[in-house]
Amino acid sequence: MATFPKRDRGARLIHKARKLRRRHRFQGTKINPTRLHPSQIKYFLLVLPMLLVTILPLIFIFSHAFKPLDQLYAYPPKIFASRLTLDNFQNLFMLASQTGVPFSRYLFNSMLVSMMVIGFSLILGSLAAFSFSFLKFKGRKTLFLINQIAIIIVPVAIAVPRFIVMSSLGITNTMFAHVIPLIAMPVGVFLMKQFMDQVPRELFEASKIDGATHFQIYRLIVLPLVKPALATVMILAFQASWNNVETSNLYVNDEAIKTLPYYFNTLTLGTNPIAAQGMAAAANLVIFVPNILLFIILQNSVMNTMAHSGIK
Repeated sequence: MATFPKRDRGARLIHKARKLRRRHRFQGTKINPTRLHPSQIKYFLLVLPMLLVTILPLIFIFSHAFKPLDQLYAYPPKIFASRLTLDNFQNLFMLASQTGVPFSRYLFNSMLVSMMVIGFSLILGSLAAFSFSFLKFKGRKTLFLINQIAIIIVPVAIAVPRFIVMSSLGITNTMFAHVIPLIAMPVGVFLMKQFMDQVPRELFEASKIDGATHFQIYRLIVLPLVKPALATVMILAFQASWNNVETSNLYVNDEAIKTLPYYFNTLTLGTNPIAAQGMAAAANLVIFVPNILLFIILQNSVMNTMAHSGIK
C-alpha cells in the first residue's frame, strides 16, 4: 500500500471523512423541509395543540415580566397583560446600582464561567466519549457504567462530599469553584459516545493504516461528524452554568466573584415582598433569554441529534 508524506495525511483524512459522510448521509425526508406538502397537514393538526400547551409557559414568562404590580397579584392569574410597563426592570436595575458590587461584575462572572464550563465540558467530554467508543483498555466498561450511574445522581445528594473535595483542592472562594463541579457531564459523555459509536469503523482503521494518530483521528474525522451532539452538549453545559446558584451559595464567600443568578436572588429577597415580585419576574426573564437565544441559534443541530441519534 502506498504511503503518503505527513503533510498530506491530514488532507487525505479529511477527504476520506467527507467521502464516507456523503455515503452514509441520511437519504429520507428532510428534518426541516423548505416547502409545505399537503401530506404534512395532518401532522400540523396533531402538533399544533401540543405546541400551544408548550409555548404558553414561555409567553407567561415574557408577559409576567412586563406586568404592573396590580396585575402580578391578580387572581386568577392572567397569561396576557392588559397593560405593559417597564417599571419592573427599572426597579431591578435601580436597586442593582445601589449595591457595593456593580451589576456588570456579576454579568461578567456569569459569562466567563459559562464559557469556561462550555469549553472544558466539550473538550473533556468528547475526549472521554472518543476513548469509550474507539479505544480498548482495561476497565472501559466499568468506567462507562460508572458514568451511566452518575447520570441519575442528584447534585444536592453529593453537595457535602463535593465541598470536602473542593476544600482539599484549595479552590473554594475562587472562580474555579464555579467551573470544576460542572465540567463533568455524564449525560454529555453518553450522548457523544452514542454518536461516535455510529461512525464507520473502517474509517478509523483506514486512518490508522495511513499513519494517523488517535488525536488526529479525533480532531480531523470524529469531531466534524458529531457536530450535532457537540451543539446539544453546548446547550446543556450553558444551561447548567448560566442558571447555577448553588456554587455561589456553597463554595464562594467573596461577593465580587459570585454570579448573576445569585445576585438577582439576593436583590429580590432583601426588598419589599410586594415590589420584589415584579423585580423577580424581570430577573427571571433576564436569566431566561440567553437560554432561548442559544437554543434558537443551535436548533438545527439539536433537531439532528434527536432525529438521527448519530450518523445513518
